[in-house]
Amino acid sequence: MREAFFAGGCFWCVTPIYKMYGVDKVICGYAGGDEVNPTYEQVKHQETGHRETIKLVYDPEKVSYDRLLDIYFANVDPFDSEGQFIDKGFSYTLAIFYNSDEEKEIAKAKIAKIEAESGKKVQVELLPYKNFYEAEEYHQDYYLKNPEAFEKELIESGRKNNL
Repeated sequence: MREAFFAGGCFWCVTPIYKMYGVDKVICGYAGGDEVNPTYEQVKHQETGHRETIKLVYDPEKVSYDRLLDIYFANVDPFDSEGQFIDKGFSYTLAIFYNSDEEKEIAKAKIAKIEAESGKKVQVELLPYKNFYEAEEYHQDYYLKNPEAFEKELIESGRKNNL
């Protein structure tokens, strides 16, 4: 089993799609900042330097890292430097936290391809994995626990209509 870490804006919104593609676990959390064990309120209010991030636990025999990146880029606006959809601020900006040189090179190639095809600058930071803190329990599998609120979030955020 391997792990991948993607900051894609609101972690609730990017969680369910990965389970459809063979990822064993999707865990909501916070990555990249210096604060130890940050809370949702701290991260949301831009106090910690963390981004809302998902941790993917996957079997590379079932789904490749390259495929995970395809799913990631299909579910975010890679050209928004201020956050994602209605969620703005550093904690909602995009980042790929790589675990190896191989992952870094795969992500760099994917970004270069998107830039070449679009003629636009991709606003996704490529960063070495530093840390990951699991979010509070109520954030985990939010879409299953709160389906009506989740659907409302997708619509109000603009994600449902823009992706």
